Amino acid sequence: MMAISTEAASAFKMPTPGSREVAARSLALDAGEISARLDRLPPTRAVWKLIALLALGNFFEGYDLLFTAYIGPGLIRSGIMTSTTPGLFGMTGLAGFVAALFSGLFIGTLACGFLADRFGRRAIFTYSLLWYCGANLIMCFQSTAFAINFWRFLAGIGLGVELITIGCYISEFAPKQIRGRAFALVQAVGFTAVPVVSFISYLLVPIDPFGWDGWRWVVLIGCAGAVCVWFIRRALPESPRWLAMKGRLEEADRIVSDLERKVANDCGSKLPPPAPAEPVVPHGKFAEIWVPPYRSRAIMMIIFNIFQTVGYYGFANWVPTLLIKQGITVSTSLGYTTLIALAAPVGPLLGMLIADRIERKHVIVVMAAVNIICGLLFSQASSTEAIIALGVSLTLAGNIISYSYHTYQQEIFPTGIRARAAGFVYSWSRFSAILNAFFIAFTLQHFGVVGVFLLIGGAMAIVMLAIGLMGPRTRGLELEKISH
Repeated sequence: MMAISTEAASAFKMPTPGSREVAARSLALDAGEISARLDRLPPTRAVWKLIALLALGNFFEGYDLLFTAYIGPGLIRSGIMTSTTPGLFGMTGLAGFVAALFSGLFIGTLACGFLADRFGRRAIFTYSLLWYCGANLIMCFQSTAFAINFWRFLAGIGLGVELITIGCYISEFAPKQIRGRAFALVQAVGFTAVPVVSFISYLLVPIDPFGWDGWRWVVLIGCAGAVCVWFIRRALPESPRWLAMKGRLEEADRIVSDLERKVANDCGSKLPPPAPAEPVVPHGKFAEIWVPPYRSRAIMMIIFNIFQTVGYYGFANWVPTLLIKQGITVSTSLGYTTLIALAAPVGPLLGMLIADRIERKHVIVVMAAVNIICGLLFSQASSTEAIIALGVSLTLAGNIISYSYHTYQQEIFPTGIRARAAGFVYSWSRFSAILNAFFIAFTLQHFGVVGVFLLIGGAMAIVMLAIGLMGPRTRGLELEKISH
C-alpha cells in the first residue's frame, strides 16, 4: 500500500523554487506508484465493470455520430436539404449537414480538449454528453437547413469533447495487459449503435409517424442518452492517474485501494506486488507536444487523422446515398445499409482476439489495405450479395482501424497532456471531415461512385505509409514507459 508523505505534500505547496523541485520529484514517484498498482491488476469483473460503464456512454456517442448517414435520405425526402449542392461549399445540401457536425467536432477536440486535463475525466465525460444530447433535442424541432446545421454544429462541440475524454478515461484505468481489449470492447458497444440507428431509420425515415418527419424521431430517440448519463456518472470514479498528476494523491490512493480490494475479492487471493514504478514527469503545457519524442508522434497522427477520415466517413456517412446514386431506391438502400450495419460491432469484437497480441500499428496498416481493395470492388458491385459482402468487409476493416487508432493516439502521449494532445491530433480528422463532406459530394456528382472510392483508396494508402513508417511500438508497455 502506498504511503502518502505529509512532508512531501507540504513541500509541494511551498512557493520556493527548491521546494517545487522536491515536490515534483515526490509527485513523480507517487504518480508512478499509482500507475504501477493499476497496471498490475488482473482483469477481473471489477476492472471490466468500470470499462463496461464507459462503454455504455460510448453507445450514445456512436448513435449520435453515425445517425448522420441514416437520416440523410430523410432530410432530402422532407425537402429541407438536397443530395448535391450547386457549388462546392453549398450549405443547403447533405454535405452542409455533415460539415456542420464535423465543424463542431473540430472545435470540440481542438479547443476544448484541455477541459478534461484541467477539470478531470469524470465531470467532462458527464457534461459533454448532456451538452450534445440537448443540442440534438432542439435540432429535432427545426425546419430550415440553416437552423438544423447550427444545432448540429453545437452538438458536434459536445461530442468532440466526449470522444477525447472517454479515450483518456479508458487508457488510464485499463491495466497495460488489456488496454487494447478494453478499447475494443468500448468500441464494440459503441458500434452496436450503428445497427440500432440503421434499423430505426429503416422503419421511420421513409414515413411520417403522427405527421412528424421520420428523421426527427430517429434523433429524438437518441436524446434518451441524457436520461442515462446520471446513472453512469454515479458509478464511475475519477481517473487515479489524473488525480496523482494533480497532486491529489490521497484521493488517487483511496480509489486505487478500493479497486484493489474488489479485484482481490474477485480473485479470492492476495494481489501480487506491483512492479517497480516508472518515473512520471509532470506535464501540463501544450508546448510539450512539440518536444521529442512527442513531436514526431504528433506529426504522424496529424497525417493519419487527415486521411483516415476520408476512408472511414467517406463510406460510413455516404453509403446510403452512394447506393441511391447507383440506382437503388431509398427504401432498398436503407435495407442494405441496415444489413451492413449489423457488422459494425463485430469488427472491434474480432479485434479483442488480437488487440493485445499484435502491434496496433501493424493492424492499422493491414486493415487500411483491406479498405482499399474492398472499396474499389464495391464501386463495381451490382448484385445484392456482392454489395452486402463488400459493405460488411469495409465496415469490419474500418471499425478495426477505429478501435486501434483510438487506443494508439491515447497511449503515445503522457497523462499530463493526454487529453489536449490527443484532442489536438484528433481535431485534424474533424477538420478533414469538414472538407471531405464537400469533396465527396463534388466527386460523386462529377465522377460517380468509382471516383469516390478512388479518392478513398488514395487516402488510405497515405495512412499506411504514415503509421507504417513513423509509428512506435506500444503493445504490452506501461503508459509511462511509452511516454519515455
